[in-house]
Amino acid sequence: MASLAAAEPRAASRSPALSPSRSGGEKRADAAQDTQSRSVDLDHVIALLGDSDSKDFEKEQLKTLKKVVKHFENGFPLKDLAQISEILSLCAEKMYEQEAFTEPLCELIKLFELPFQKRKSSEEMNYSIEASKSIALLGYLMSLPSSQVKIQICKTIVSFYNMDLPGKRLSGYQPTSPNYKIQMAEAGGVAEYFVYSLALVENQLTEKLWVLKALQHLSISETSCGQMVQAQAASRLCLCLNDADPSGQLMFHSSDILWNLLEKTSKEEVVYQLRSLECVHALKEAFVDLMCGFRHCDHQLRNDLLVIATLLAEYPAVPMIESGFAEILIVLATCTEVKLPNPLVKGFKLTYSYEDFEMKKLLFNIIGILSKDPSSTQLLSENHVIPALLYYVKKNRKPGFPDWSAAQYEELQLHAIAVLASVAPVLVDKYLSCQANTLLLVFLEWCVSQDPFFGQGNSFHGTGGRGSKLAQMHYSLRALRSVVALYDDAVSINLCDQGAICQLLDILKYAAEKFKEKESSVLLEIQTDILFILSVLCESDNHKKELFSCEGIGILIAYLQMDPRSLYSGLGHNYLLLSALDCLWSCVIGCYIAEDSFIEKQGIFLLLDLLSLQEKNLGNIILGILVEFSDNAKTILHMNIWQGKRGQTAANVLIQLWRQEEMDLGVKRDQYGKIVGFEHLPGLSAKDVVTLAIIQHFIDFKVGEVWSEIKEEIKEEFRPVTSDERILKLISEVSENTGRKVVALQTEALEKQHRQEIREEKKTYQKIKATNTQREMVNKSWENFLARTSNYEALKKAKMLQGTLIEASRSKIKLPNGPDHPTDIPKLQITVAPGRCVTVGSTSHQGGPLADTDHAPKKSSACKKAFRSDQKR
Repeated sequence: MASLAAAEPRAASRSPALSPSRSGGEKRADAAQDTQSRSVDLDHVIALLGDSDSKDFEKEQLKTLKKVVKHFENGFPLKDLAQISEILSLCAEKMYEQEAFTEPLCELIKLFELPFQKRKSSEEMNYSIEASKSIALLGYLMSLPSSQVKIQICKTIVSFYNMDLPGKRLSGYQPTSPNYKIQMAEAGGVAEYFVYSLALVENQLTEKLWVLKALQHLSISETSCGQMVQAQAASRLCLCLNDADPSGQLMFHSSDILWNLLEKTSKEEVVYQLRSLECVHALKEAFVDLMCGFRHCDHQLRNDLLVIATLLAEYPAVPMIESGFAEILIVLATCTEVKLPNPLVKGFKLTYSYEDFEMKKLLFNIIGILSKDPSSTQLLSENHVIPALLYYVKKNRKPGFPDWSAAQYEELQLHAIAVLASVAPVLVDKYLSCQANTLLLVFLEWCVSQDPFFGQGNSFHGTGGRGSKLAQMHYSLRALRSVVALYDDAVSINLCDQGAICQLLDILKYAAEKFKEKESSVLLEIQTDILFILSVLCESDNHKKELFSCEGIGILIAYLQMDPRSLYSGLGHNYLLLSALDCLWSCVIGCYIAEDSFIEKQGIFLLLDLLSLQEKNLGNIILGILVEFSDNAKTILHMNIWQGKRGQTAANVLIQLWRQEEMDLGVKRDQYGKIVGFEHLPGLSAKDVVTLAIIQHFIDFKVGEVWSEIKEEIKEEFRPVTSDERILKLISEVSENTGRKVVALQTEALEKQHRQEIREEKKTYQKIKATNTQREMVNKSWENFLARTSNYEALKKAKMLQGTLIEASRSKIKLPNGPDHPTDIPKLQITVAPGRCVTVGSTSHQGGPLADTDHAPKKSSACKKAFRSDQKR
């Protein structure tokens, strides 16, 4: 180490780039620093501490460690961290036998509170592994049986988050970036070590508080939170919530860490760790202890635990009901409204502070969550949740009452009514027994009255209701809609008996007028909810439809006259129009008085106007309404006289819709418009074609089947007259002819397949036959070859046959003085056919075109030499 320290200045002095620019003062400072570096040899320290027979040198070892601490009093250089880590490990081993090493070990650990020192900016990356390992070692040293060491390590980790830099700096060095040690702690996985160390300080309050404080700082980072979750931190922290701690810091730190884990990691994983009965019970006990607290911090901590409980309640697997926690929360939420004594909340007193206000909202919220779990229905019913929520369904009191402020009361009121919309459908009997419909209708009457009230509109539920009672109207109608959507006859009858239809129509007109003045999403939802409620109340009851038609037809006509451009505004006009059409179907169709009133007000014309827009979302429901209206004779008349843009008629619109539907379905047509969807389909087997023939004529078969049933039913009760019997007979013959036609098509397809199979079979047979013939020829050729090689007479016969064939192939016309080319190769001594050898000769013995030209083949000198050498041999 001394040699390295001494070598660095010498290398710097040899650098031509640095030497000229350095002042004398800087050189003296570097020389002093180099002298200080040489004063501590870390390798020697490691060797001294690692000596197995070093018990006699304890004083020297301690003295040396003090020198190390003094030497690095301004921070550890990054390049020395590997050796410093080794020294820490050796000191820890020594501490098991000699307690005297505890103090120097703590002093060395305390030096980690200072920033690491670097000469170059690149050293942060170059020494990142050494830095992360050295900080990870601190987490590992938490296993040492020394409270002093544990507390010092925790203090050191907490100091990482203090960004203030020390006043003194090493000459020639600069401190690392403020977040560097935090990043190295994340890379080293320190958080995981600290979670495991909770088990080591279970009965040591001071040490446990320091560990939790360190974890609280580490939990700021998502990376550290992930490491803590891997170490099951959530369950470990929850189980220690109720440990004895007069200061209350233990619960504060634990809850804050749980909060960070839920925010910065997978919520599902944290909930999975907290879902055990033991954890939920511990959370409940901690909440009950804080519930009756009187300090401000107790109330804040109570609300923090309540938020955690809310997150747990969202998962049905968490035993909120089995642990009794759900019942406590429900009773606490309703105790101030129903005013019934309950031992579960004995000692609790509402102070109307801001923390109590937040708690009240959280309790309402958790009731809404629990209502989604069927197993909590009995608890909600037994603990008077419906009466407690209905407590707020009344006109707002004048400002100046001694509990909640006007803004707070309005927020609680809107929240309670919103929760009522979730709870009422699961407690319908309780809802009806509490006269909830009556209370809501009376409250709605106040909402449209001239009673002066100016909503604050500060909360989530108060959005869009500032300066008016629209927010109260909005959530009251939503509560009504939630119970009406059950299609429960008792609910509908109860509402209608109190004149709900006429009152809702009045509110609808009020909302529509307000909507014309200023469009808003709240007013749009109010109108949509009322139209839905009216649709359910009037469905399948002509008396209610007549009652609706008195004023409701005019309102529906106004909705059908909506500007088509508003459907694309994004505010939700399309939902409003669909609700109006649904209300038209349910509240008008089927009642002739209502139908006639609608038709007289040109309702059919308006429906056709909408249909001509060819909006896919509207087309189906409008066509369905027109079909239902077609039973009324006036409808057809109005449809026939209607004219749209550019002289369109109803028939034109319907035909265009049909074509558009065919295009969407991919139906193919030829140039004349005839359907070809069933022709020339690729990849169909004969079996597929047989099935396709049935598909093509499915409608014909279905019509024939219906007429057959009609015929049988008529014969059972009546005897048709001659003309009707003749028509029925013709219809039956048409159906039979269709069947014969289909059978003929199927037979033709099967025969065509049969013929194709026969052709394929013949083709396969020819291939087999050709293969056998070729095999026989090969065998015969082989036999002839064997005969020529083993039988001389056969060879002579083959030779004679070959000569005869050659002569037969020669031209019969003899050229005068023409050449005679022999076919025999002289001195041939083999019994098989020779290789491909061709001799090209002159056309005459005296010389010809190839005798002496540039094109005549000539042997190269190399070939000539090779030929002569062959002759010599």
